[in-house]
Amino acid sequence: MKKLINDPHNVVIESVRGFALAHAEHVTVQEDPMFVARAQEKESGKVALVSGGGSGHEPLHAGFVGHGMLDAAVPGAVFTSPTPDPILAATHAVDRGAGVLHIVKNYTGDVLNFETAAELAEAEDIKVASVVVNDDVAVEDSLYTAGRRGVAGTMLVEKIAGAAAERGDDLEGVTAVAQRVIDNVRSMGVALTACTVPHAGKPSFDLDDDEVEIGIGIHGEPGRHRIPMATADEITDQLLDPVVKDLSLAGGEKVIVLVNGMGGTPLSELYIMYARVAKRLGELNVEVAGSLVGSYITSLEMQGASVTLLKADDEMIELFEAPVNTVAYRKGM
Repeated sequence: MKKLINDPHNVVIESVRGFALAHAEHVTVQEDPMFVARAQEKESGKVALVSGGGSGHEPLHAGFVGHGMLDAAVPGAVFTSPTPDPILAATHAVDRGAGVLHIVKNYTGDVLNFETAAELAEAEDIKVASVVVNDDVAVEDSLYTAGRRGVAGTMLVEKIAGAAAERGDDLEGVTAVAQRVIDNVRSMGVALTACTVPHAGKPSFDLDDDEVEIGIGIHGEPGRHRIPMATADEITDQLLDPVVKDLSLAGGEKVIVLVNGMGGTPLSELYIMYARVAKRLGELNVEVAGSLVGSYITSLEMQGASVTLLKADDEMIELFEAPVNTVAYRKGM
């Protein structure tokens, strides 16, 4: 294993310290308990958004702290949920009286720990609402979840709900927008190689040089099946088809498309995949109303990608296009 680290057990804290130093104009970091928050003081009366989860998926979530998206992010150890204490501390730090929305990926530890933090916050008279992202169509249950996993669609939930909060929606309204995105977003991923968790020191699963895993999770969980290595178009079709089917997409509908890299896939290859997605959607007479291509929700150094579609209404599209200014995603600022 070759990694640019000092101590496998200090990877997250050292990385977060470096992140804060590099982006002091955007974020501040509290280390004990650890969370990342906006550098600018949040105005009174705005709903705050808090998300988080295991590290190793950067830039999710800390990279999306800033205007138009999150108010705070809580990083856990690599592929491990943060405990309730830092989630509660982050919730306290960003609440300005309008309430806080927790955006939680559907992993058992994340759900339980965010629930506990929300209960503790509400006992201290902070209004908290929660939504659980479960966009992965690959499997219903996995090593980490009961039900579908939360994967790349999380970014679209954070973007669109964040824009709703910036325009002044109340907690009920922001929560409703977030849930509507969750109800209409689906993802499917593929792994070409496994990733290596620093403290484990070995790949998270075995994959032969001539095969890929369809439906992989962002922690290296098993997918639907393995196939021989194929062309980009053939693999993209295997990701797109179940997403289209699950959404029951029909001609005349609009979608927002995210082609996401898992950490080790060049941007050039992601654009080849996007071109195939766009062509296929055109053949279905489905309009692409917005798009993102890049490595936004990664799995350490895994080579692979995912395709996410959000069946979008006009309000979702307007909120997706709204200005955003974070370390990892900027638009219209």
